[in-house]
Amino acid sequence: MGNTSEGTSLSKTATDHLWMHFTRMSSYEKAPVPTIVRGEGCYVYDTEGKRYLDGLAGLFVVQAGHGRAELAEAAAKQGQELGFFPIWSYAHPKAVELAERLAGYAPGDLNKVFFTTGGGEAVETAWKLAKQYHKLTGNPMKHKVISRAVAYHGTPQGALSITGLPGLKAPFEPLVPGAHKVPNTNIYRAPIHGDDPEAFGRWAADQIEQQILFEGPETVAAVFLEPVQNAGGCFPPPPGYFARVREICDKYGVLLVSDEVICAFGRLGTMFACDKFGYVPDIITCAKGLTSGYSPLGAAIISDRIAEPFWEGDNTFLHGYTFGGHPVSSAVALANLDIFEREGLNQHVLDNEGAFYSTLSKLHDLPIVGDVRGNGYFYGIELVKDKNTKETFTEEESERLLQGFLSEALFENGLYCRADDRGDPVVQLAPPLVADQKIFDEAEQILRSVLTEAWTKL
Repeated sequence: MGNTSEGTSLSKTATDHLWMHFTRMSSYEKAPVPTIVRGEGCYVYDTEGKRYLDGLAGLFVVQAGHGRAELAEAAAKQGQELGFFPIWSYAHPKAVELAERLAGYAPGDLNKVFFTTGGGEAVETAWKLAKQYHKLTGNPMKHKVISRAVAYHGTPQGALSITGLPGLKAPFEPLVPGAHKVPNTNIYRAPIHGDDPEAFGRWAADQIEQQILFEGPETVAAVFLEPVQNAGGCFPPPPGYFARVREICDKYGVLLVSDEVICAFGRLGTMFACDKFGYVPDIITCAKGLTSGYSPLGAAIISDRIAEPFWEGDNTFLHGYTFGGHPVSSAVALANLDIFEREGLNQHVLDNEGAFYSTLSKLHDLPIVGDVRGNGYFYGIELVKDKNTKETFTEEESERLLQGFLSEALFENGLYCRADDRGDPVVQLAPPLVADQKIFDEAEQILRSVLTEAWTKL
């Protein structure tokens, strides 16, 4: 069990010295900082020994579940053998082995692996790579990127420019120029063809072509898309969407980047999410679930065609990260992928995603629940003021609902998940991939009780 005085002391020190990410620091002036000390399976425990269901797998990360001793052991063993060496003009065995393994899992001719330490860096890498690729192949004007409204792609300056959330960007402007936005695939809020998923998908994909033509195809380098868009609350692609996007990118010589920082490594039940939706991108960006979070690691996986000019003459990609392909992280990733194969985690998700969806769909009987959507072990529940008209909350109501009540109430009731207002108000769930019906039921029961209370407060 936890120790209350130790918890209080940690909380005070956290307030004084630990600058937490994406956190309104003033909110802890009079409230303790929730401090998590241990994890096991689908649960985490705080300093008081209280147990919480980890309904977000940390941050869409802990695929194999918490407390996996073999992942810690793989890190310790590698740390004793070779704790660090860079992959700047040198290799080490674990990075080589992991690169080969990822190339084996990736679709098509995506055989070249550029390691980073996280997802934002992988996105940054992909944009820089796309720009230089076009310069090396005689298209020096191709530098712009297209991404979707409300999509989140990371915090470095380039990745933040690709991000489609104005509120996240405003404090840091001016950003990198040349990043343009098109509509996303939120069919619940579709401006057109809302009752015809295929027509809506075609329309949404065609907006990308319109944007390429508007900017001039000779200036557009790449399109960045998540297989299932995270921000805004888990928008899956409509049928035929990615086939049409692939066609458009090929027509105009634009690279298709599948940003799978969240969706890869089993989140949707396949090693790479593009496989689930039947398209082959030119670059995959990934991170998070690659190591189940036991050590930081990300990657851009690049097709042989795009890599080819970099393997010629004195051409060099002048880009890298000190800790990219870190030996300890690479060893952990290999051990994590062993667990995937041995325990059949992808198949487990495919076998249970229907049950997860139908369990969460029971919440449709609540007046506050407008939509339940997603794929695999990755779902968003959109909250509304009026189910019939789909009327959403005002900014002030949303603040009161999410920050003022839901985030804290869900956590107090033993569920760690995300209550988010990037776009319309949603609650997101993405448990570790080892989760089963018992976990789904527990999440649904906590959500039911808290959302019912939220509605009465409104």
